Amino acid sequence: MNKDRRSFLKSSSLALAGIGLGSLVSFESLAEAKKHIGANGKINVGAVGINGMGWADVTSLMKIPEVQIIALCDVDENVLNFRKYELAKAGVKVTTYIDYRKLLENKDVDVVVIGTPDHWHCLIMVEACMAGKDVYCEKPCGNSIAECNAMMAAQQKYSRAVQVGQWQRSQPHMVDALNYIKTGKLGKIRTVKAWAYQGWMRNIDTKPDGPAPDGVHYDMWLGPATKRPFNPNRFHFNFRWFWDYAGGLMTDWGVHLIDYALLGMDAKYPKSVVASGGKFGNPAGPEETPDTLAAIYEFDGYNMIWEHAQGISNGNYGRDHGMSYIGQNGTLVLDRGGWEVIGDEKRMESLPIQKNVGSGLDLHTKNFIEVVKSRKMADLHCSIQDASHVATVCQMGNISYKSGEKVSWDVTKGKFNEDKANAFLAAKYNNGYSLPKV
Repeated sequence: MNKDRRSFLKSSSLALAGIGLGSLVSFESLAEAKKHIGANGKINVGAVGINGMGWADVTSLMKIPEVQIIALCDVDENVLNFRKYELAKAGVKVTTYIDYRKLLENKDVDVVVIGTPDHWHCLIMVEACMAGKDVYCEKPCGNSIAECNAMMAAQQKYSRAVQVGQWQRSQPHMVDALNYIKTGKLGKIRTVKAWAYQGWMRNIDTKPDGPAPDGVHYDMWLGPATKRPFNPNRFHFNFRWFWDYAGGLMTDWGVHLIDYALLGMDAKYPKSVVASGGKFGNPAGPEETPDTLAAIYEFDGYNMIWEHAQGISNGNYGRDHGMSYIGQNGTLVLDRGGWEVIGDEKRMESLPIQKNVGSGLDLHTKNFIEVVKSRKMADLHCSIQDASHVATVCQMGNISYKSGEKVSWDVTKGKFNEDKANAFLAAKYNNGYSLPKV
């Protein structure tokens, strides 16, 4: 590996993992740019869940001149008050809510951003569509295959624009890589790989249950999840390691990376999936989702392989995340920083790294707002149908792991051929909540 390539790979990992959060601009300059937009041209946005990527989404949307942030909602008043303060410094006044349903009642809100933990995505998205709002929803769209189906049905019934935050679909170099794959220069592709080795996502230590922090409306945070005492390990960022709220790295990063593995092959659903892994990095830790996992997806004529690990950074081709398309003539390797072709010396020449240019997140939110205005749903870079497809494929991997079986999918019936696997199609709803019936 030459020095330039090694330096590039090193610089394109951790920083790119937080894209959007690291590209914030002055709120004052954003507010100034909006003064020239008339009231009739403004699109009013309300955001639910504004601690992490939800706030990155809000900040990205604020860069669009016609977008106006008018409402914020979060069950943690500490987060809510801080975000309100940040906007107030720039002269942006917002109405704040603890209960998302009150935000949805606000007739002035045109668009709802959903940045909550995964287990809330479906309920809020469906109810937002019912309220006549367009939606920008963080990934993964649903926390179960049944939720994905309900979300697609709601979008179709209420004809709302719904974009899911798989912003890699808006990165130009990603699109360029897909176009190269379609040329056929790689020859027959027999193996596709996608991986996430996330060294910065450390395993967590066991912590005792206790009272929720002041300002945290814990019952509202739980929503449809199983009623449990408050534990800091399950709150904010680390919620993704517990089945009640999310699906671990498989759904957290898998929906980004497996998405492109599927796109590159024009793939729909695999014939079978077998997954194996466990809590190998922290066997005694409180996490429920596997910190190490490998899954093999069987398609006609090729396999797709998924790998992930918490606390380890060194993945395939020296990259902590990415996809590779391994063909007869050469291999295309792609990640958020760029793409390259490693050619077979006898069959094709290698192609040097084609670097990423621009912010995928900003291009993604811009695309969404353009569709909100045009109502041309086919122009969305990641519709709820697109996002549900890859989320379902990722859930298949998790279901194989949880059931301990190789699973096979019946496309016509929309379920597995194995009864044990079908038990995981829908997440259990609790505390008076139920899966939306659209």
